[in-house]
Amino acid sequence: MKVLLLYPEFPITFWSFKHALKFIRKKASLPPLGLLTVASMLPSSWEKRLVDANVRALTDQDLAWADVVFVSAMIAQRHSTHELIARCRAVGKKIVAGGPLFIAEHDQFPEVDYFVLNEAEVTLPEFLRDFERGAARRVYASPEHPDIRQTPAPMWKLADLHRYASMSLQFSRGCPFDCEFCNITAMFGHRPRTKTSAQIITELDGLYHAGWRGQVFFVDDNFIGNKRYLREELLPALIAWRKGKRRIPFFTEASINLADDAELMRLMVEAGFDTVFIGIETPADAGLAECNKRQNTGRDMVADVKRIQRAGLQVQGGFIVGFDSDTATIFQRQIEFIQKSGIVTAMVGLLNAIPETKLYERLKREGRLLGQMSGNNVDGTTNFIPRMDIEKLHEGYKEIMRKIYAPGPYYKRVRTFLREYRAPKVSFTLNWRYLLAFAHSSVRLGLFGSERFHYWGLLVWTFFRRPAHFQLAVTLAIYGHHFRKTC
Repeated sequence: MKVLLLYPEFPITFWSFKHALKFIRKKASLPPLGLLTVASMLPSSWEKRLVDANVRALTDQDLAWADVVFVSAMIAQRHSTHELIARCRAVGKKIVAGGPLFIAEHDQFPEVDYFVLNEAEVTLPEFLRDFERGAARRVYASPEHPDIRQTPAPMWKLADLHRYASMSLQFSRGCPFDCEFCNITAMFGHRPRTKTSAQIITELDGLYHAGWRGQVFFVDDNFIGNKRYLREELLPALIAWRKGKRRIPFFTEASINLADDAELMRLMVEAGFDTVFIGIETPADAGLAECNKRQNTGRDMVADVKRIQRAGLQVQGGFIVGFDSDTATIFQRQIEFIQKSGIVTAMVGLLNAIPETKLYERLKREGRLLGQMSGNNVDGTTNFIPRMDIEKLHEGYKEIMRKIYAPGPYYKRVRTFLREYRAPKVSFTLNWRYLLAFAHSSVRLGLFGSERFHYWGLLVWTFFRRPAHFQLAVTLAIYGHHFRKTC
């Protein structure tokens, strides 16, 4: 059996970093971790080939080679998914689909032969047994949450690692919180399930032996969901693993209460983490209460962010406007929070209702749903009728994006961050990709960009005030270019 593992293309979005990737000649930010993990779950006798449409085009030769096609996708990949499935169907290939897009919308894909939904550790084995004896059902789904200590390592050999800016792995699934707009608990439950530290080290060894020396993203939706295991097992194992190796930076996602645990932050930095994404959502207490973001309430979140930055972790932030309780003041409040906090990478989006969330069900009862969400967090669209006048909401949102990513405020925010950031001493890594990015940015941003005076001002300031972070300053300048072109 020859199986083609197919990953559709992402549009240009906030997190695609496509405009930034051009500076270092990379094709995509991350490989398709889910498909690479599924590949390890398929029979060893099957031949496997990965086509990530973000890295290279699907060819007629790929389709002629395959007996069956496995497709996985997120909601933002909907358009490309329809196109690729149509190509597969046109040449008579059997199609098996799974992943978040199909969990939410499998009824929108009549061309797909089989859906293997929810967590593959549960549903994939049953499908494979039925498929091999010619008796497979069309839909395999289960509410069961498996023990991911049995999950195999991704099959890295299928991916052309050098075409990606970062690698990814997963330590845990599930989140102890219950935000109204989030579908993580619906998919993975409230109790965080973790892999063993030995599994994580095995996955890192696989990447290292494959020649990977770049950053690694722990894709957990809340990395600190099981703090005790982190302190006692995983972080000490990561600290030991890094000894004698070139510095490999890690980044992840966590909740704001990370700021309360100085020892945990110290261990994370010592283990190699230098960036964490946090869902701030809104500085308005009413909005936080409305969406049940209880972990963010009753806090000085600007102070929390700065505490995390001083510990040595850059904070990237998620922000939302469009809550029922939002008034016209929310737009300026969001701008002021982002600027004061020094969150350089600030993803601001309109609230959307994801299927199977409590928000979706509430809006459905209220008759306020409008249709499908785009999956692009910063395209200025929403899939329900907001309480605020829609034109005022759209204009206020656009104003936030114009102001926070205009060169002046953006570069000022980079300096605010670098003043707080207290990462361990970092030596320059003058590899050719960094030199290429610096040279490219010097021309594109420093000579021809509208931000050229801001660009050179930042680099001169950093060289004299924060020389250890000169490379980071260049990287953030390039990110700003991507955000302005995207937003």
